[in-house]
Amino acid sequence: MKSGNEDTGAPAERLDVTPVGAGVEIRIGTPSGKLSLTCTPARARELATALGLAADEAESAASADPVTVRAAELRRGDVRDGDRAMTVDAVRIDGATAHITWKSGAGRSWNQLYDADARITLRRRGR
Repeated sequence: MKSGNEDTGAPAERLDVTPVGAGVEIRIGTPSGKLSLTCTPARARELATALGLAADEAESAASADPVTVRAAELRRGDVRDGDRAMTVDAVRIDGATAHITWKSGAGRSWNQLYDADARITLRRRGR
């Protein structure tokens, strides 16, 4: 995975995440060198969740007002408006029924059925 500073145009650096024995290693390349962290799988999941929630908050703070769409118009990546982040993972339309698979910020998934015309308020639209 490559990353870079889009604001300053600084060259992209490296971010590598790999399993190492019973742990997870995170290596970050910076202009001044490299940083390496090793953590347990549980801590890596906590970090991933924290990063995802922080990204959700940053995007929602920068986004406009919530938008309401029909359940049949939901798409992968849409985030439902509410207390907790719920992201659309999959959508399947079966006649007048929308089968929506949601994913929580903690990585849990579940399915819900909606009338295809049901109105769903989104914090932001997926890409």
